[in-house]
Amino acid sequence: MISTRGLVHRFGDTTALDDVSLTIPDGQFVVVAGPNGSGKTTLVRHFNGLLTPDDGDVLVDGMSIEDDLVAARTSVGMVFQHPRDTFVSATVGADVAFGPENLGLSHEEIDRRVETALSAVGMEGRRDARIDSLSGGECQRVAIAGALAMEPAHLVLDEPFTGLDAPARDSVVAHLEHCSAEGTGFVVVTHDLRDVWSLADRIVALRGGSVAVDGKPDEVASDIAELGIQLP
Repeated sequence: MISTRGLVHRFGDTTALDDVSLTIPDGQFVVVAGPNGSGKTTLVRHFNGLLTPDDGDVLVDGMSIEDDLVAARTSVGMVFQHPRDTFVSATVGADVAFGPENLGLSHEEIDRRVETALSAVGMEGRRDARIDSLSGGECQRVAIAGALAMEPAHLVLDEPFTGLDAPARDSVVAHLEHCSAEGTGFVVVTHDLRDVWSLADRIVALRGGSVAVDGKPDEVASDIAELGIQLP
């Protein structure tokens, strides 16, 4: 479970988040929406300690992130908007294995996690493929596999469809649906709800650094439209 309590974050004189309180249960598929500058990315970067609050608290599984940053980052995985910038290895298998290796797991457990994660995103059999040979959609899927190999309770995806063509978008959505059905919780940041509307258990929309809408998709559709967020 991820919780924020009265979360405030400032960049200089600008308040990016203002008194945000949310609770995200395990297994829930949450879409964080809003126009550019509304605070979406700033919010989710607090979920595993990439940013530190100016005020308020962020808790993962009931424990303050500041008290155990390693536990928080094990429970909450993060995939960024441009995954090519985050790869650390030359091949798919080596990159997906990087996180589990740093946990000090056995070779057998690392192999199991890599195979399971690659299968979850439809990249089985591509373990030896070079990262620099992959398409944009394949890079996104490998980045998701790398996060899944850590076996997090929650996976945060920041604008995962940026720059992808329609087939790549469809492929990533299909694999998110599969992983969600297997019990992984998702927090997907987007300004365009078309790809994830059918997957979402909950929509949280921000405006000016505050929560403007929070509810099930069908219940909040009209409120979201008033914020200028594109509906499917």
